Amino acid sequence: MTIIVPLVALLIALPYPATPRGDVVETHHGVLVEDPYRWLEGDVRTHDEVSDWVDAQNVVTQAYLGAIPSRQTIRDRVEEVWNYEKSSAPFRVGDRYYFTRNDGLQNQPVWYVQDALDGPAQVLLDPNTWSEDGTVALRGSGFSRDGQYMAYGISEGGSDWVTWKVRDLKTNTDLAETIRWSKFSPAAWMPDGSGFFYSRFAEPQTGQAMQDANRNQTMWFHRPGTPQSEDVLVHADPEHPDWGWSPQVTEDGRWLVVNVWRGGAEDRVMVQDLRQTGSALEPIIEEFEDEWSLVGSEGPLLYFRTTKDAPRGRLVSIDMSDPKRSMREVIPQSDDQLRGVSLVGGHFVTNRLHHATSLVQIYDTQGRLQRTLQQPGPGTVSGFGGWEDDPETFYTWTSYTSAPQIFRYDVSTGESTPWWQADVAFDPDKYIATQVFVTSKDGTQVPMMIVRRSDITANGQRPTLLYGYGGFNIPLLPVFSASRLVWMEMGGVMAVANLRGGGEYGRDWHLDGTKLKKQNVFDDFIACAEWLIEHDWTRPSRLAIQGGSNGGLLVGAAMTQRPELFGACLPAVGVMDMLRYPEFTIGRAWVPDYGDPKVEEEFRALHAYSPYHNLKVGTRYPATMVTTADTDDRVVPGHSFKYAAALQHAQSDEAGAPPVLIRVDRKAGHGAGKPTSMRMDEVADTWAFLIKSLDAPVSVETPAH
Repeated sequence: MTIIVPLVALLIALPYPATPRGDVVETHHGVLVEDPYRWLEGDVRTHDEVSDWVDAQNVVTQAYLGAIPSRQTIRDRVEEVWNYEKSSAPFRVGDRYYFTRNDGLQNQPVWYVQDALDGPAQVLLDPNTWSEDGTVALRGSGFSRDGQYMAYGISEGGSDWVTWKVRDLKTNTDLAETIRWSKFSPAAWMPDGSGFFYSRFAEPQTGQAMQDANRNQTMWFHRPGTPQSEDVLVHADPEHPDWGWSPQVTEDGRWLVVNVWRGGAEDRVMVQDLRQTGSALEPIIEEFEDEWSLVGSEGPLLYFRTTKDAPRGRLVSIDMSDPKRSMREVIPQSDDQLRGVSLVGGHFVTNRLHHATSLVQIYDTQGRLQRTLQQPGPGTVSGFGGWEDDPETFYTWTSYTSAPQIFRYDVSTGESTPWWQADVAFDPDKYIATQVFVTSKDGTQVPMMIVRRSDITANGQRPTLLYGYGGFNIPLLPVFSASRLVWMEMGGVMAVANLRGGGEYGRDWHLDGTKLKKQNVFDDFIACAEWLIEHDWTRPSRLAIQGGSNGGLLVGAAMTQRPELFGACLPAVGVMDMLRYPEFTIGRAWVPDYGDPKVEEEFRALHAYSPYHNLKVGTRYPATMVTTADTDDRVVPGHSFKYAAALQHAQSDEAGAPPVLIRVDRKAGHGAGKPTSMRMDEVADTWAFLIKSLDAPVSVETPAH
């Protein structure tokens, strides 16, 4: 069946809600800065005037989207493609296997347990029973190695706040205790199930949980079967209120290893010998200079993946029996970025990035290369979890054009055996992904993937969506996406740019997109957009850009700097006010990437690109749909509220000026845990908005399956 979506004209004028402009003006380093929409920073749940504004904006947005003829057709196709079984890779604890699975359209994945890989699976936890609308989700889990207990986190409305519960895995029942006000923390069990370490913040004042800055994190030890009031304080550091604590316990139960973080990729490390009576946490890495990630231990040896003296990463051991804490290189740096290492089955499994695709290699514990994993094709590999003496592990492989597959891996023989494969209603042979390298403003070569139907060729007219992120050492990797599949089915081209600031090529690549060099990220993105036009894939009126969180900032900065280059813009949950971002929740942890507005040189760089502060009244900006959620406590929605209000005010009043909309989900957060139904609605609205904004004829091919 072929569904033809007709051309539609842009709406001439929209009845935007009246948004009062305040008179807030502040002086920063001698510069007067206006902030007329400061009042929109108020929490939607406690400030009626902000809630009313959100409701009024949503009415306008939904009326606009509802008038697009293709919207329901797209929504139906999104649901059809999305309705396939999804699974995580299993892992073994004790004598049983655990994994999550979603039967297709469930709002939240369900935890299962089974005694054998080919045996029947039983439900362990079903978050879909926790709320009628699916907005209560599982966020984080930890298992005691003896298989007795599981700690699992509960998040409401997509919030980063986690409430921990403890489940007895033998009886499949919860213990009585509830552990509250935890955030940004694992549950690090002692292997015998005697308790776990976790970190938390003090209980916020009433009405401030979604906005107050998260400071003075403390670390505690909880024993199963006891109330939180009896938890033991393990560590606090009031002299450093912006530091946080991420605990791990080695598999033998001997070492407590705590990564000390303050934002950015660099950590300090503290270690305690839990077998030594009267021991305390001892700093072994005392400066925030390098990345440190615990891989495992062998007696007194602690293995870390680190960037110390290796900007692309290497594996080292630290000898805790040596008073000098001597360090030895186990696996050296290579030309490819080392993103992860696991110690399983007596082998190190390394996961590197080779031009933004996975390269997996297996080494013995002396650091000698044993083999390279043979993948089905270029793509992304994840997994390889397990215990140091496990004979098997599991991994997932996927790509832009291939649905996920899960394999069992025999560590001793290197044999991969298929365990599960997604069954999606599409023909992968009809799609193709091509990597190109774009020359940025300063000559840097920036990778970009172009994904489309194989019958789509460059003709200068293709509706094209360019996606980017470019920050926090996070790489964009090839993964299958049902939502993007629908876009490509309609004839759209998908381009993904691997910008500086991300984690594709190591520390230098990351740092070249931070602080005073943040403009490099926007230059890279703009260069990718220009490349798509110059190489005849599209034209400005049919080119859209999209990004979320730091990627929302990217879109906001790009459209304020080059509004004529794009036909539509989709900034999602973005950081839009670069002068006030450290004031809310965890924003101060972003200073290592963005810079500090209190430092004059960094303020001037931030002010120069801050999306909220660089909109110019009377400019014809592209069609824009800002998206956020009312309970986002990662990037507070005030960023998006203020930006949308300022953009509506600044937009040209000429006839046919493109629309400026904001779409606000209720009872949803930054993205994690968002119910399937909400996600599908947002995708359908997004694609419908693009079809209308780019004014391009498209068709949806529904292949036989």
